[in-house]
Amino acid sequence: MENLPQEFWEGVEQFNKGQFYTCHDTMEFLWSEASEPHRTFYQGILQIAVALYHLNNNNVRGAAILLGEGSNRLQHYPSTYAGIDVNQLLYQSKALLSVIQRNFPRANNLENLLPEAHSNLKIPQIVSI
Repeated sequence: MENLPQEFWEGVEQFNKGQFYTCHDTMEFLWSEASEPHRTFYQGILQIAVALYHLNNNNVRGAAILLGEGSNRLQHYPSTYAGIDVNQLLYQSKALLSVIQRNFPRANNLENLLPEAHSNLKIPQIVSI
């Protein structure tokens, strides 16, 4: 597997620290310069990051749309890709999407969604392997 640029790992760190808009910017830069298969991989991560940014800003509908789109892009990758546990990211993203879909439009932000979710629900994290 070819090594990914340092900016990718910076984007992963930004994502995991909850700096979702900054992560989006980092991944978008990488996406704009990349070729396949990395291009779609970056796009999937940046869409999930923007979804979480939207959720934190009470745009639940935008969050749901982008969680779905980002997950759809990543589901075509192997369970581990580029040193990332893709299955874990997909599982967590789809679990959050499910909570949003069950609670929308009643719940309008992250604080309202999480107390109603099951105890294992987490804000998605990117796990490196």
